[in-house]
Amino acid sequence: MVSAAEQMAANTSWSALGKATDLRKRILFTLGLLIVYRLGTFIPVPGIDGAALREFMEGAQATIGGMLSMFTGGALGRMGIFALGIMPYISASIIVQLLSAMVPSLQQLKKEGEQGRKKINQYTRYGTVGLATLQSYGLAVSLQSGDMVTNPGLFFIASCMITLVGGTMFLMWLGEQITARGVGNGISLIIFVGIIAEVPAALAQFFASGRSGAISPAVIIGVMVMVVAVIAFVVFMERSLRKIHIQYPRRQVGMKVYDGGSSHLPVKVNPAGVIPAIFASSLLLLPATIGTFSGNSTNPVMSTIMAYFGPGQPLYLLFFSVMIVFFTYFYTFNVSFKPDEVAENLKNQNGFVPGIRPGKRTEEFLEYVLNRILVLGSVYLTAVCLLPEVLRNQFAIPFYFGGTSVLIVVSVTMDTIQQVQSHLLAHQYEGLIERSQLSGKGRKRGKRKGPTRR
Repeated sequence: MVSAAEQMAANTSWSALGKATDLRKRILFTLGLLIVYRLGTFIPVPGIDGAALREFMEGAQATIGGMLSMFTGGALGRMGIFALGIMPYISASIIVQLLSAMVPSLQQLKKEGEQGRKKINQYTRYGTVGLATLQSYGLAVSLQSGDMVTNPGLFFIASCMITLVGGTMFLMWLGEQITARGVGNGISLIIFVGIIAEVPAALAQFFASGRSGAISPAVIIGVMVMVVAVIAFVVFMERSLRKIHIQYPRRQVGMKVYDGGSSHLPVKVNPAGVIPAIFASSLLLLPATIGTFSGNSTNPVMSTIMAYFGPGQPLYLLFFSVMIVFFTYFYTFNVSFKPDEVAENLKNQNGFVPGIRPGKRTEEFLEYVLNRILVLGSVYLTAVCLLPEVLRNQFAIPFYFGGTSVLIVVSVTMDTIQQVQSHLLAHQYEGLIERSQLSGKGRKRGKRKGPTRR
């Protein structure tokens, strides 16, 4: 049986967007902040030699420098004020969430509700400032050693650090504002817009390589087919669910006895969404951000890192796979689907899984089911992220056609559309309630009085 809410959601049309004023304001607010972000990627850091930087980035596009530029929306290639992107904030979030699972004081904060969440967010911001400061210092020194600065010296390093740290903190604020007052997840949307904005240039460069003969027409057709197949596969897997049957017993309220009902607990094949791919990519990009600009010949340590952890290298693929699997399990059990909390909520609502006792047994059953589902989910994420990486390394395909970028774009698009539909559904409910109240008032006003008795 399809519920009334599902029927209403299926009948929701996009024409209702014009009537949902609150949703329209949220969408315009989100678009406005994303435009501000894109404008900031074109504002350069003071003291950069533009010609030397362009020459260097043209040679680095085929290496991990292309991936760095992709995740910063092209700001790194232009050395804009958002050159560090949102990656320091993501890295700080990883560190804080890992510590929250191991440090008892942070575990207690997570149980304190809204106040604990605010405290953890504050620690994440402090970590973002620290990581952005370290990365900006390394980037400034690397730019100076690579002769890409007009006036090298202490003043350039200080101004570069202040500009880049301020840009990262402003991006973090933008993402939080979009999440709170806009539509969608702000951090994911910032990465999404950065990728989408650079796709036309990547397509033009890709087809230009085909016209010049550097890439054969068969490879171009194969890449287009691969991208379409990956998108279809991602959509299919992101919509896949395992439904756990939930039963509710009969209950008595006063003198009335209500029949028990049944429902389903939906568990996605990939409950963590795009987060594991973003987290794993951020960890890979953390040391490579400095290594790209330091010059492989000047530093043997960075030269080794770039040689073994470059895109397509065996260690890079192995580390990427391990991190995706780890973050899939870690994020699911600690953030997106906590079996202990779900089992406790079911117990409080008098719900139970048929054949499973409420409480601890239900928690163990949910953990068992979730572990088996995540085997498929983590393999799916790893395959989507690694297969295009291998093909791109073999055929010199742009980074924007890789599995990570396609996964981010498709997942963020689906999540944002789902949130928009939720707002439209809520607005439709409000309209039905208002109409029922108005019709009720109208019937009361039109009610005729009976003849008075004498």
